[in-house]
Amino acid sequence: MLKIGLIREGKRPIDRRVPLTPQQAATFNSQYQQATISVQSSYIRCFTDEEYTSEGLVVQEEMQDCDVLMGIKEVPVQELVPGKTYLFFSHTIKKQPYNRQLLQEILNRNIRLIDYERITDEEGNRLVAFGKWAGIVGAYNAIWTWGRRYNSFDLRRAFKCYDYQDLKTEFKKVQLPPIRIVVTGGGRVAKGAIEVLEGMGIKRVSPEELLQDTFTEAVFAQVNSRHYHYRRNGGGFDQEEFYQHPELYDSSFAQFYRNADMLIAAAYWHPAAPVLFSPAEAASADFRIKIIADITCDIDGSIPSTKKASNVTEPIYDYVPGSDSITTPLADQKNITVMAIDNLPCELPRDASESFGNALMQHVMPHFTGGDRQGILARATITEGGKLTPAYAYLQDYVDGKE
Repeated sequence: MLKIGLIREGKRPIDRRVPLTPQQAATFNSQYQQATISVQSSYIRCFTDEEYTSEGLVVQEEMQDCDVLMGIKEVPVQELVPGKTYLFFSHTIKKQPYNRQLLQEILNRNIRLIDYERITDEEGNRLVAFGKWAGIVGAYNAIWTWGRRYNSFDLRRAFKCYDYQDLKTEFKKVQLPPIRIVVTGGGRVAKGAIEVLEGMGIKRVSPEELLQDTFTEAVFAQVNSRHYHYRRNGGGFDQEEFYQHPELYDSSFAQFYRNADMLIAAAYWHPAAPVLFSPAEAASADFRIKIIADITCDIDGSIPSTKKASNVTEPIYDYVPGSDSITTPLADQKNITVMAIDNLPCELPRDASESFGNALMQHVMPHFTGGDRQGILARATITEGGKLTPAYAYLQDYVDGKE
């Protein structure tokens, strides 16, 4: 019988999310007789040990008898068990320097690593993700930041709410002047952000209306790549070309930073693509944006003001235009206030976990017992047998410390 273990999170700061809720894990055990899930005891996860045992799950301290170990964030190196199959977000596929040792030890310990980020269908579409919840919490935090910066209303922090339904009770407190908000992106993250803005009663307008019209109420516009990029040598915007060769394009985001008060950044950014604006532009007199909620949190990426990730305890900092530096939050009205928490779904862990677990139950868990005929697990396997799999051989120089 295949034994699957839900491990406790060891990375700090702590993460309270889980891959599967108690009910989901119990459903798996009842549906698949050839496999069973047990749970490692944890006092930090959003679902208690008692909630798992009440659903008939075995809660234990040691997980050595499990074949597959499932978590959320990177497993600390000292906690890796040799010879096991692991599922978690490894944050190694972009050659992140801070996780080089992690990947080295995974190889040294003959671990099969399956990365959630690489679980896709045959067309390359991701099947499991927390993006929607990053968008929900990110947009909520953006509006919370406005209330703090201008002392206009006081919302509870998202992590102090029991769940999403509880969070929604705060929406009625929001009282915004006729500000203009720009939301970039068109994926799960942007959809989550828009859900919150509309839930707060903020009116949606087109990008063209946001740039041209006058308003007596707060509004937001969703903009996609075609709205703020142009082909350097003419020819118009070609979406397929932009995704394949973003280096051929320049940014036309200036039209939005001249007319918007808040930016909620929810768009994927390729390092070869242009940045939205430069530090020099941020220091110009016509740069109107005062709050940037960078949900993508690409450090020194598409948004120059994102100099570091913030965290749940210290969610915001100020960017000082002109010096291209950061300082304590709300220090000067001339500054730009930045919210760049890199693990936003952690603030609503129960809802985020349930949504993520539903996707796992639908797209992933059946393949552990059904032979993985669609290659779902194989495509997401980064290491196996002490080696990088062929699809991830490009990481070898990264592993060897050559880049």
